[in-house]
Amino acid sequence: MQKRRDAGLVLAMTVALGGALAVPAASAGPATWGACPAEVAATSPAIQCTTVPVPLDYRKPAGTTIDLTISRIASVNPQKRRGVLLLNPGGPGLAGLDMPAQLVNRGIPASVLDAYDLIGMDTRGVGHSAPVDCKFTVEQGYPGNVPPWAKDSATVTSDAQAARSVAEQCAANDTDGRMAHISTANTARDLDRIRVALGEEKASFFGLSYGSALGAAYASMFPATTDRVIIDSNLGDTALTRAALRRFGLGAEQAFPDFTRWAADRHTAYGLGRTSKEVRNTYFAIGEQLDREPIPGLDGRVFRQFTFLGLYNDTTYPLLAQLWQSLKASDEAAAKRLMTTRAGLPAPNAQPIPSSNAFSAFLAVTCNDSEWPGSVEAYQRSVAEDRERYPVFGAASGNINACAFWPLGPSEPQVKINDRGPANILIMQNRRDAATPLQGGQIYRREFADRSRLVTVDDNRHGVYVYGGNACALSVGTAWLVDGEPFRDTTCPAS
Repeated sequence: MQKRRDAGLVLAMTVALGGALAVPAASAGPATWGACPAEVAATSPAIQCTTVPVPLDYRKPAGTTIDLTISRIASVNPQKRRGVLLLNPGGPGLAGLDMPAQLVNRGIPASVLDAYDLIGMDTRGVGHSAPVDCKFTVEQGYPGNVPPWAKDSATVTSDAQAARSVAEQCAANDTDGRMAHISTANTARDLDRIRVALGEEKASFFGLSYGSALGAAYASMFPATTDRVIIDSNLGDTALTRAALRRFGLGAEQAFPDFTRWAADRHTAYGLGRTSKEVRNTYFAIGEQLDREPIPGLDGRVFRQFTFLGLYNDTTYPLLAQLWQSLKASDEAAAKRLMTTRAGLPAPNAQPIPSSNAFSAFLAVTCNDSEWPGSVEAYQRSVAEDRERYPVFGAASGNINACAFWPLGPSEPQVKINDRGPANILIMQNRRDAATPLQGGQIYRREFADRSRLVTVDDNRHGVYVYGGNACALSVGTAWLVDGEPFRDTTCPAS
């Protein structure tokens, strides 16, 4: 761990205020738009793509460069055009070239399309932007962005061995030395390089989930060149830190009662319990049964993670209830069928999987951005604490991951939230969000202070503006982007 701490001090003097090394004004010239990769071009006839060269290492701006692929659906109303709206879908590690088309297809108001060119991108390390790849395989059973549920300290010890192996695998496959430079701070610098390449004095930003951390870092590092900002479904920090990941346990606990009430109202159909308490007891009973007698490919850990993901959006409740019903009835064949055909889980094989790049970029950003405990005992303590505080999912979000053994970072101190700058940050947050609970939005509101306002929505989804379906939130977010109004704390009722 001393080696990792020393690495974290390398840029302490230059980045202590969240971005003193944050002036990437150079540009190779105006962007020239053309065709997108085939899978992106298929999302919209209006979408265009280009590449923007940026330094791999901003400490060496004349050194190695990488090409970032960005996309655009342009405003066609020059009289109403305000500028560009940079977009990020979260992750970290999610490809974002199709996000402009997503927003159009979800019905983002025409007034926003008039006001902005929508700018999507694969951020550094992802997709078509100098991708990194640890060469993960389905055969490994890699758990993804959330650690697996741990029933006791011995499980954490076992998981630590797997986590160490993952960190070593990533280091072994980092043959071009890119992985240490995949970070939120560098991505924020990339955003400002993209702004310059697009010929804009300022750029607006809309990011969800991890995109809130990127937006918080971007607005903190470049307050003078950010225009109107929406951060949505919020982590509460400029990185997916250990504390932010542990809040998944809190979020699951807050979102779970919506599902249990929904299932109790449909007890005649699903048989999961006549009351919310009975449905909750069913969850624990199924998990414990699968711990004792796992189904091939579906043990208690997978069941709990599947349930957690099912809490992201109430549209997935019927699928979640189907799975529970099959497991409660010990219908193994039905449960396996649901997991494979409805959840979209890939068939086991030993070939690199499509999400290997996403998992790799996730780890690079998450582990490089902030300090993580290096002792197994620290995670054993957090699992024991969070299992008691947040029994639905705390024993997963408190568990160990590869960041405990990451050999490549942090490469610089974490970006600090900067409350000095324009009042231009609109925080949008659902009350009951499994992955990013209300607390994250409240933290941003406190830390950004007068630079920000908080829109609190009485809903249980992950995603608010455009993605959430709340009428009030859609109106408030649109008015902010188009007219800069109303900039005030707002509470939106359920709709």
